[in-house]
Amino acid sequence: SIAALIISLGLLVDDPVVAGDAIKRELDSGKPGRVAAWLGPTRLARAIFFATVTNIVAYLPFLIMSGDVGRFIFSLPVVITCTLVASRIVSMTFVPLLGHALLREHKVPLAQWAHRRERGVAGFYARGVRWAIDHRYAVLLAAIAVLAAGVAAGPRLKTAFFPKDLSYLSYVDIWLPENSTLEATDEAARTADRVVRDVAAEFGKKKHREVLQSVTTFIGGGAPRFWFSLSPQQDQVNYAQLVVEVKDDHDTTELIAPLQHALSAQVPGAQIDVRQLETGKPVNNPLEVRISGDDIATLRALSRQAQAIFRDIPIADRVRDDWGAETPRIALQVDPERARLAGISNREVAASTKALTGIPVGRLRDHDKQIPILARLREGERGTLASLSNLYVLGSRGSIKVPLLQVANLRLEFAPEKIMRRNQVRTVVVSGSPVPGRLPSEVMKLARARLQAFERSLPPGYFLEIGGAQEQQTLVFRESGIVALLSVLAILLSLVIQFRSAVKPLIVLAAIPFGGVGAILALVITGSPFGFTAVLGIISLIGVIVSHVI
Repeated sequence: SIAALIISLGLLVDDPVVAGDAIKRELDSGKPGRVAAWLGPTRLARAIFFATVTNIVAYLPFLIMSGDVGRFIFSLPVVITCTLVASRIVSMTFVPLLGHALLREHKVPLAQWAHRRERGVAGFYARGVRWAIDHRYAVLLAAIAVLAAGVAAGPRLKTAFFPKDLSYLSYVDIWLPENSTLEATDEAARTADRVVRDVAAEFGKKKHREVLQSVTTFIGGGAPRFWFSLSPQQDQVNYAQLVVEVKDDHDTTELIAPLQHALSAQVPGAQIDVRQLETGKPVNNPLEVRISGDDIATLRALSRQAQAIFRDIPIADRVRDDWGAETPRIALQVDPERARLAGISNREVAASTKALTGIPVGRLRDHDKQIPILARLREGERGTLASLSNLYVLGSRGSIKVPLLQVANLRLEFAPEKIMRRNQVRTVVVSGSPVPGRLPSEVMKLARARLQAFERSLPPGYFLEIGGAQEQQTLVFRESGIVALLSVLAILLSLVIQFRSAVKPLIVLAAIPFGGVGAILALVITGSPFGFTAVLGIISLIGVIVSHVI
């Protein structure tokens, strides 16, 4: 809504300025004040009205955008529409009143327009227009060359979803292996806290001022949702989060790279991501490839191949998958023949082995919390693999007591701690981030050819999807294209109604490509990415260009 107010401020004054200028021109031509205040805006009423309508219909199609982006942008067309309607009313009511009260004709008659066109800026413009008309074919070729340059510069544009927010806050995600204890997570978070303070102190020495305001640590879960585009993580014992606050918001961007480098080097055994706050819809992984299928071993192998593609790209960093490393575990295989001879069932074996992990026997209420109560063997009786050989299985019939190893076999195997699913299908997500100073689109551009070849080589029943920032860009840019098309069609319809012709509006619309080319060339020259804000600016530019041509 603040952005909408800023954009509206420029559009708000257009109609009153035009109306006021018309009143002044009528006064200078000798009309009485009362007549000039009425006649000036009335003569331009039709042009001002359709210029206002053009700006309104250029923004209204933004209302069809869906999802988080639609909710984010909803206030823009609403605020601008209300502002332009108010501007139109003011230009035809209050401005004539002020014009009659305040404006006076010049005591010295202004030079005739024919003479004014020969002097100053107006003279320079008039001579330029005459030259262009006299050399119309050369000017046409130059215009075509400008359009061609804009088209040629398009592929060089870097793309981005939403820009990073300039904020005092940033955050650090710390992930330990899935089988880590809460104590290990706490130790890693303490180490990360110390590293953050050391890096901030070193950075402050270069700036000759204190940089860090605070570091807040959350163990076993993330911070409450303190930013609209932040997705809090679920409580997990192997996860911690640090929220870093600096005193100058410009320092946040500069600190990201040294913090990431230092934390990755000094916190062993942890996967660490240092991130800035996002302006738009949250994107958990800047780079993301999803591979879906049935077999766990096949998915693991395909995940390693996809990770190798990203690791071969120099500007890709922190490549991993969301299943984590495989961890060793003891697999218990019950021999049905021996168990039947001993009078033991699988259920009784499972109930006896629960003594290792704990059998729920009740709950302890502590104010608003309920703490589970578990009954299990003492630490010395369950802490080693050898203790399993002394474990007995108790039968439910009679006084049967059988050693566990008499009815079951134990084997050591490696298995994932968690298996993720998407739409009920096993899915492994290969994710990563670009190195500081680079965009996800640049990494995907380098990886696209190999990813396409990798997708073609997938076994039957397995499929690949591109996620992350590129997925969101594709969705938003597709909707933005529809918005731009509807804006142009609505503008064309209003021009046809205004000019009562289907050909004359094309003269006005001919200026639109040059505005778009100018925006693209400006993005290339400044090195700015083409993202949603750029799309918003170009669509807004269409309405401004047409209203000024009118």
